[in-house]
Amino acid sequence: MRLSQFHLRTTKETPADAEIASHRLMLRAGLVRKLAAGIYTWSPLGLRVLRKVEAIVREEMDAAGAIELLMPSVQPRELWEETGRWDKFGGQLLKLQDRKESWYCVGPTHEEVITDLARHELASYKQLPVTFYQIQTKFRDEIRPRFGVMRAREFLMKDAYSFHLDDAGLDLEYRNMHAAYTRIFTRLGLKFRAVQADSGAIGGDASQEFHVLADSGEDAIAFSTGSDYAANVETARAAAPAPRPTPAEDMRSVATPVQKTCEDVAALLGVPLARTAKSIAAMTDEGFVLALVRGDHEVNEIKLAKVEGMAGYRMATEAEIAAHLGCEPGFLGPVGMRAPARVIADREVAAMADFIVGANRPGEHLAGVNWGRDLPEPDAVADIRNVVDGDPAEDGGQLRIVRGIEVGHVFQLGRKYADAMRCTVLDENGREAVPAMGCYGIGVSRVVAAAIEQNHDEAGIVWPEPMAPWRVAVCVINPKQNPAVIEAAEALYRELQAAGIETALDDRGLRPGPMFADMELIGIPHRVVVSERGLSTGTFEYRARSAAAAENLDRSALFARLAAGR
Repeated sequence: MRLSQFHLRTTKETPADAEIASHRLMLRAGLVRKLAAGIYTWSPLGLRVLRKVEAIVREEMDAAGAIELLMPSVQPRELWEETGRWDKFGGQLLKLQDRKESWYCVGPTHEEVITDLARHELASYKQLPVTFYQIQTKFRDEIRPRFGVMRAREFLMKDAYSFHLDDAGLDLEYRNMHAAYTRIFTRLGLKFRAVQADSGAIGGDASQEFHVLADSGEDAIAFSTGSDYAANVETARAAAPAPRPTPAEDMRSVATPVQKTCEDVAALLGVPLARTAKSIAAMTDEGFVLALVRGDHEVNEIKLAKVEGMAGYRMATEAEIAAHLGCEPGFLGPVGMRAPARVIADREVAAMADFIVGANRPGEHLAGVNWGRDLPEPDAVADIRNVVDGDPAEDGGQLRIVRGIEVGHVFQLGRKYADAMRCTVLDENGREAVPAMGCYGIGVSRVVAAAIEQNHDEAGIVWPEPMAPWRVAVCVINPKQNPAVIEAAEALYRELQAAGIETALDDRGLRPGPMFADMELIGIPHRVVVSERGLSTGTFEYRARSAAAAENLDRSALFARLAAGR
């Protein structure tokens, strides 16, 4: 590609609303341009990168046996009402009416559409298993779109859906897709981890996320030093605590006039924060609940919601707290409650002895509290806390916390959607059977931003080679308009192209400084400079994007270097 014939517009200014590196650099490099909040136009340069990601995704999906199709982005309300998600999906669902006042939504995902297709197209077990996929635009009406394409409202996604006669077949395809995703992100040149995850709004059984590792990542990932275990902190588990020790103290009241937090109480009494327990008051359909976690831990809302009877819980109001505990927040505890309440203890709290809790009286806490003596054993014991860095892992190692950007997710949906939409096939005995489903997504446009978050420096983007718009930039320095320099640059450009090396010829006539700055900003992996000085010595000035300095190479050494990097 001759850059004199290509649209390339970079800027030096850093946009004021760009909070993270990928957003800043995508705008400065001219990969995207903002049209509206969370909606972006992809420039010709940005589209080249996007198509590189698409191509690898498509190749690996095809190799894994998936079949490509394309479903409508606009979906009728009736399908979403069949699954109950027209209302449940919430404000992220962009709804619209046509001229006949029929309701539709702009698809944020396609479970309903693919299940509708399956119930009309799949009739027999002989057509199973089958996996369909598409690469298509989605829309989710984020309440606060930010971080550029990282959290945009409109985005490009690869979503795949599989159908199986039994759970064993679903499990096999789940593993197949997991392996395909591993190949995709490896080929893209990204550092990533596959982690256990919560299924969220999509629903289903088994679920794993693929995260690109980056310090700016929104998600915290826990991994073990003792194995390949990794999980989103929403689901990560630490090793079970040691057995509860024998009580050594009597329960006693301690004055805490203004100390309302576990941190302040521990500091006042001169004890470790881990000796305290904090109380979280919640309401369910069945009534008032008090959840307990250690003072140095935080309750995990997703884990708590999975405890039996806690689905759809909410935090209790001050009036509800007063009615059950007779006290204001800050001094709450499970001892001497005014009205019956269900008590759920985190595993760590259930294993504590001689601990400290609120006394349900203003300005007062209780120390030396013990289960079975000072209060009944908890109604339920469960893992309801976030893991922390340094926790013991179940495999004997230690848990470490890193940051990640979710770019892919695989689900075992089970029969949730097929049941709701009455999708059946005839089994080997001619009986109706509800197929099991899997769902497998990759945020294609998000991958681009995640790659930049992981690969950049002060000068700009440092693309992994498989994602770069071009592998090589041939830069012409020709202040005297020497025909020999232009001819040499043109010859090198043609030779690289003929060798199958994607090359951009920077023939825009810029001075060396601005030209080199552009190539670094847009992240071209290899830069080759053709100049009068080089021609006189029979060399080219070569610099890898990640290298600290340039070097002079003759033609054979240059081609060997570029061939080695392929």
